[in-house]
Amino acid sequence: VQLVESGGGLVQAGGSLRLSCAASGSTFSINAMGWYRQAPGKQRELVAAITRRGSTNYADSVKGRFTISRDNAKNTVYLQMNSLKPEDTAVYYCKADQIFRTNWGQGTLVTVSS
Repeated sequence: VQLVESGGGLVQAGGSLRLSCAASGSTFSINAMGWYRQAPGKQRELVAAITRRGSTNYADSVKGRFTISRDNAKNTVYLQMNSLKPEDTAVYYCKADQIFRTNWGQGTLVTVSS
């Protein structure tokens, strides 16, 4: 499975961005998909995840501001990010889980200016 993220960029605090992650290859075996982020000097952390059936999970720091969604027909997962804060600045990575393999995208940079 190959994952390609898009939608990152520079935004002012309080603004919004929408990230997309398109999967290709053996997509039929993908179960959960999610977004992680890694800020400079910090460990990679879960932002949000969604199962194939649509059950979601969010980090406490983004609840109420970010929304994850998924289009199984397009093999694409989205992350709508609203009310962005400078502390949301990070490289955001898409992840797709298969039974015996975890796949990562190359990452897309989100920078939130104060």
